[in-house]
Amino acid sequence: MSTKEVPTVKEKSLENPYLLLTPGPLSTSASVREAMLRDWCTWDDDYNLGVVEEIRSQLIKLASDTDDYTAVLMQGSGTASVEATVGSVISDEGKLLVINNGAYGARIARIAEYLNIPHSVLNCGEINPPTPGEIDQVLSEDKAITHVAIVHCETTTGMLNPVEAVAQVVKKHDCILIVDAMSSFGGVPIDLAGLGIDFLISSANKCIQGVPGFGFVIARRTLLSQCKGLARSLSLDLYDQWQCMEKNHGKWRFTSPTHTVRAFHQALAELIEEGGIAARHKRYASNQRLLVQGMSELGFRCLLDTELHSPFITSFYSPEHPDYEFLRFYEQLKGKGFVIYPGKVSDADCFRIGNIGEVYPEDISRLIKAVSESMYWQEQ
Repeated sequence: MSTKEVPTVKEKSLENPYLLLTPGPLSTSASVREAMLRDWCTWDDDYNLGVVEEIRSQLIKLASDTDDYTAVLMQGSGTASVEATVGSVISDEGKLLVINNGAYGARIARIAEYLNIPHSVLNCGEINPPTPGEIDQVLSEDKAITHVAIVHCETTTGMLNPVEAVAQVVKKHDCILIVDAMSSFGGVPIDLAGLGIDFLISSANKCIQGVPGFGFVIARRTLLSQCKGLARSLSLDLYDQWQCMEKNHGKWRFTSPTHTVRAFHQALAELIEEGGIAARHKRYASNQRLLVQGMSELGFRCLLDTELHSPFITSFYSPEHPDYEFLRFYEQLKGKGFVIYPGKVSDADCFRIGNIGEVYPEDISRLIKAVSESMYWQEQ
């Protein structure tokens, strides 16, 4: 589906009062929301084989055309899956390098600190991408480093980090690569095997266009099989969760978020119907180009240079007018059917607008019109 269809009466009853133009949770289709209207038994094969195992299989196919990977679903927020990975795959003798250029890279470092995992942090600054040279120098000087973690799309700013170049350096030093692809997987092609990514982490409520409730880890099978007993948490033991799903054909160790999982199953079907990741990436990229063009014509400036933009979310400098207040601007746009996001950059006054989810170019055109009508600080 490349354009919206006219909703039926039933779909209209499931419509939202506004579009969520955020990095997730995001606006979903009526059919994804409708998928949550049935209850499921967590022990039943209709759920475990018919839903969970199908999800795991489809995630692997989206990630790679090899048999080297497996998929593990984990209850909780995306951060829970990040913590499950960091806390389950690094031994006490290992050391983690965190590449940090935003709030989510900093969060990985904080997780390592909480779990007492030896680590170092390469701080790049919030508006700078990491460079291969910087990473190569750190890995050359510190041979104790065994794992490297990077955020693919740092939604603090909307930057798409150069994971391909980073992966080459990490593999040169024979380190294990962990990629937080929370806001990118499903929305931009990523070849895990081709890049040498060992663990990729994402969430149900991002580019697959599901709803919040669980995350997932796509892991290199040979490496995950070596992680027995490494976990620093019972509920976030990635290895044990994987073993339970492998041995019991999709069964979760603890209570599965059944409604969320069924919605994700539907969302995956809709991704395939749209044309797969390539088609979704094309739609998101078109949305983002229209967004930047329209906002620029209204006088808004992007925080990042164009070549650093992701197709998912964009940061704009706040107007410098003394009468501008984000909350007032936000409420005016919300009243017109659009919810945007406050800024998260520490040293720049900005706001963010996402364009992922059930959002199409015509929605961006409507948004630009709404923004033009909400610029109260320009009124005479």
